[in-house]
Amino acid sequence: MFKKLLGVLIVVGALVFGSTVCAAAELIIFHTNDMHARVRNSDDDGQSIGLAEMAAAVKAVKAKNPATLWFDAGDTFHGMPMIIISRGENLVPLLNEAGLDAMTAGNHDFNYGSDQLERLAKKLKFPLLDANVIRRSNGKFVFKPYKIFKVNGIKVGVFGLSTPECAYKTNPANVTEVAFLNPVNAAKDMIAKLRPKCDVLIAVMHMGVDASSEFTSERIARETSGIDLIVDGHSHTALAEGEPVNDTLIVQTGWHEYRLGRVTIEVDNHKIVSKRAELLDVDDVKAIAPTPDKKILATLVDMNNKSEKLLNEVIAHSDRQLSSDRLLVRRNESELGNLTADAFRWAAKSDIAIINGGGIRDDLPAGDITKRNTMAIFPFGNTLRIAEIKGSVIREMLEHSVEYYPASFGGFLNVSGMTFSYDPSKPPKHRVEKILIGSQPLDENKTYTIALADFQTSGGDDYTMLTGLKIVGELGTFDEIFADYLNKVGMRGIEVGRIQRLIEVPVPDERPDGEFN
Repeated sequence: MFKKLLGVLIVVGALVFGSTVCAAAELIIFHTNDMHARVRNSDDDGQSIGLAEMAAAVKAVKAKNPATLWFDAGDTFHGMPMIIISRGENLVPLLNEAGLDAMTAGNHDFNYGSDQLERLAKKLKFPLLDANVIRRSNGKFVFKPYKIFKVNGIKVGVFGLSTPECAYKTNPANVTEVAFLNPVNAAKDMIAKLRPKCDVLIAVMHMGVDASSEFTSERIARETSGIDLIVDGHSHTALAEGEPVNDTLIVQTGWHEYRLGRVTIEVDNHKIVSKRAELLDVDDVKAIAPTPDKKILATLVDMNNKSEKLLNEVIAHSDRQLSSDRLLVRRNESELGNLTADAFRWAAKSDIAIINGGGIRDDLPAGDITKRNTMAIFPFGNTLRIAEIKGSVIREMLEHSVEYYPASFGGFLNVSGMTFSYDPSKPPKHRVEKILIGSQPLDENKTYTIALADFQTSGGDDYTMLTGLKIVGELGTFDEIFADYLNKVGMRGIEVGRIQRLIEVPVPDERPDGEFN
């Protein structure tokens, strides 16, 4: 009798203890998006927090609360030279050491081709989740669609989604073997499968909130029911406290590791009581973990050493040296600027193309060209976009390009597919005169296509008139496109003469006193 009573007490005690664990618990979700291979705290002139720093903070919180997860919303494997030269391979050990729990694929993660992304995913110690990317040959999922995590008595269902814009916001040749399903329908399928099994349902998606996109995270939240949290990316939007849409909270950090997102979800008896989102800056991260993760720092050193050999690989040939002198490219049309703009227009098959002088950072040497050379010329990991632009906006753009002359300006543009003249003696915003697109006068009511940097479409160099352009295509990084053009086309037709300065004015004797944009 005593043994039976003792057994009953043990069972009851276990049930009570178990229900106490599940009764009130705090689930913490860390999140990142659009890293674009920024992994060092020196990236983007020190604006990036750094993967070692972020990982140390997440690990410190996990040590105190096992109900802590880290999700990444894509555009992770492509962007910076140290990662690009290995076709994303160098990033794998860093992400594995960081301890992410899951990620999804962004459009730029397909930049090395879908086959290479599959290879990278297989090397990760955590799943790449995608519930709307299928193989064209058999209709099967390319990646695992979802995973259920069990943390501190809480069941957390997580599924991934990629924007259908992947079909054209990477080179279309990269995704010929895969198809992107309607993400709203895919989300509904995942909700039906996971909601009955889980206390918390999370969608990690590379969808964004840009109004120009057909599918956004907001639309998915509006047209479905049952997603508690959307960890989003793609539009590079910093949602300081998240955006609630119906019962779904949408979060996004911006881009390039400038912020680490944290969501705190209170769960009581398998029900969500509250959700709170915040963005952590570098000081917040250091307050959690003052010392960066030592293993990641060591891996970064090893990765840098291995990269040295790849950087010396010969990838193209140049007939002659072209100057990148900062006071040349930031004030005047240059042959290197013309060559770059021509490469962009060729790759994009667009009407016109532009390159800002501040985006050109080193000379093109004569003779053999290595990866080190092209990455020194274009060190920022910028990608080329194709957009639609009205003629009136082209005029406004060109006025901004020359409004500070004769002062040097990182936003001074070299152009391809067009010519124009300007009078620097006139007031700013009223200097540009004759504009030709090809051989035809600019039609301010016509829509043209333009190839330009993601930097400009984000308002870089104060090109605010370019932030609302409709993006109709997205290609690779500047260095890749530049080398391809040198190999296939060469250097013909780059002589100056596209920009005519009608009147000469005194030019100040500027001395650079620091890095410009």
